[in-house]
Order: sequence, then C-alpha cells, then structure tokens
Amino acid sequence: MSDNTYEISVDVQPAYIAEQSDPNSNHYVFSYTVTIKNNGSIPAKLLTRHWIITDGDGEVQEVKGEGVVGETPYLKPGEGFCYTSGTMMKTPIGTMHGSYQMIADDGVNFDAEIPSFSLNVPNMLH
Repeated sequence: MSDNTYEISVDVQPAYIAEQSDPNSNHYVFSYTVTIKNNGSIPAKLLTRHWIITDGDGEVQEVKGEGVVGETPYLKPGEGFCYTSGTMMKTPIGTMHGSYQMIADDGVNFDAEIPSFSLNVPNMLH
C-alpha cells in the first residue's frame, strides 16, 4: 500500500489576458488559476513557492518566494485552496512548472510538485 500521508494535488488553469498584452511590443500577459488540494492524511501548510517559467525562445525565469498571493494556506486533509496569479512573457507561447514547499503537522518538510502547463495565445482571427 502506498503511503499518501503527504499528498498534495495541484491543478492549474492558464488563460491569456489580451487586454493587458501588447504583441507589437512582445508583451504577453497570462493568468493562471491554481487549485491546491490536500489528498494526504495529515494537515500541511504551504511555506514557499518555486516557479520555472520558460518562454518560446527558451529564456527561463525563476520565481521564488514566501506563500502564494500573500498567503500561506494551511490545508487539513480534504481541504483545498484556490488562487489566481499571473506572469508576463516576451513570446506568445511558453511553459510553467515548479513546486510548493510544504510542512506537515508532524514537522516533515516536503515538496508538492506543480506539473508543467502551457501558456499559449489562442489563434486570433483578423
């Protein structure tokens, strides 16, 4: 039987923000809505985040910091936390992935992986 004491699922829904973007200046803005859920058997708190953002030219930005949107959500088993944030790239396509650094109530530190997802400007008709 697998040990799912420390099991956090991360689901991400990205979106292109046309109103804030300026393709003529290579300025593309994306939002992403993240749902973090504690599928484990012990409460855990999100301490820090680490994102790796890669644009279509292969340029990588790393973003590290405390919490998410100014919060460090504490998730009991079965609980979730949802937030929306954003990023800017110089290309109309790219990817993001990373991890959240968590601490469980028993003092164990563990990472919750954020699976890779694509940032794409939808096809525009002129």
